[in-house]
Amino acid sequence: MASFSFGAGNARKLRRIPLYLAGRLLTAVVPRSRDRWVFGCAIGVADGALALWRVADAAGERTMWLVADEGQMQEAERLGIPSLRRDSLRGLWATARARVVVVTHGFGDVNRYAVAGAFVVQLWHGIPLKRIGLDSPETTRSALLPGSRAVTRLLAVLYRRTMRQISLLPAASHLVRGRLESAFGLDDARVPLTGEPRVDVLSRGTADERRSAARDALAAVTGNDLGARRLVLYAPTWRDGDVDPAIPTTSDADRIDAVLAHHDAVLFVRPHPLGAGEYRLTSERVEMLGSDRVADVTPLLPAFDALVTDFSSLAFDAGLVPLPVVFFAPDVEAYIARRGVYGRYRDVAGDEVPRTWEAALARLDGILDDPTDAVEASRRLSASVHAHHDGRNAERVHRAIRARLTARRFAAPPRRTTP
Repeated sequence: MASFSFGAGNARKLRRIPLYLAGRLLTAVVPRSRDRWVFGCAIGVADGALALWRVADAAGERTMWLVADEGQMQEAERLGIPSLRRDSLRGLWATARARVVVVTHGFGDVNRYAVAGAFVVQLWHGIPLKRIGLDSPETTRSALLPGSRAVTRLLAVLYRRTMRQISLLPAASHLVRGRLESAFGLDDARVPLTGEPRVDVLSRGTADERRSAARDALAAVTGNDLGARRLVLYAPTWRDGDVDPAIPTTSDADRIDAVLAHHDAVLFVRPHPLGAGEYRLTSERVEMLGSDRVADVTPLLPAFDALVTDFSSLAFDAGLVPLPVVFFAPDVEAYIARRGVYGRYRDVAGDEVPRTWEAALARLDGILDDPTDAVEASRRLSASVHAHHDGRNAERVHRAIRARLTARRFAAPPRRTTP
């Protein structure tokens, strides 16, 4: 399983400073087109970038998707999306020429060295429960001279300067807006309340239509007939390169199998794409659903009957299904002390968060017997962070981009552009 940490990532950024400076020189002399858009997403041709691409394409925008590998290029081709390799010279040039740059994770979603001067749309990839950006000390940790205050200060300065390039960062609600402004160091004019394009798929059509489509898609991924079985998704969040503390032991695996058998259920394990650790679950009632099989799990949420997670933003999206949530965090105190969370974790997860698989399974067992109260709790949690539930968030984001581009054009002399 792939692993990534802020420390290692930040060390690489420091070593790349000369390349960033070269990129600045490039974008200072290369004129940006008036109408070209480039899209990128760290997890593939997916997430909110794909939802916004569909709206932009329908509106007649000139678009290009920058892909990381051959698999992503094939997926773009399957979806009818023009694409280029992100780290190629053509990817560099496409980013340098684009008027609008759309990302979901960071500037590395496109060609990171040619972003300066573009209208940058940072969609992000989930409502933050764990602290992110400038709000978390993890953001400025470095494996290069660890513990150095000078390096930490330098990374903080670089992060702030980089984030100032963001022109638009959509927010799901006023509550989320405040978190994003703080985490990215942006004023409220750049953080409009439009809703998140990535969750539009959870609000379109009827609940039955969404469930049927999601189960069909999940069956296609696994190659199995899911029938009427109950489906449970386990999706722990990232531990900054550390191993997931909830990887089941042999005795845990036996307990998991027993509860699943009792409810004729299947557990789908979704490790974080940047996580670490290996799950040794051999039961026929357990399926791995890693990012190598499914880039974006959000469209599949309606297929499930319950979600088990810890600090993942999926907990906020589950209520749009609606899907009951079991919170399970063996390292809750340590995680909060190191990473931090917004607000009080107990207000999201409840007063007694299970610390063991035994406790989590007991709660899951009760929910599968009668999900009524848990579904209502999930609805309330989702309503507190999602202001829009009409499946048109991507349309609002597109309108906001267009309005700001028009305002820029008439508010001040534009930077040199070409058709």
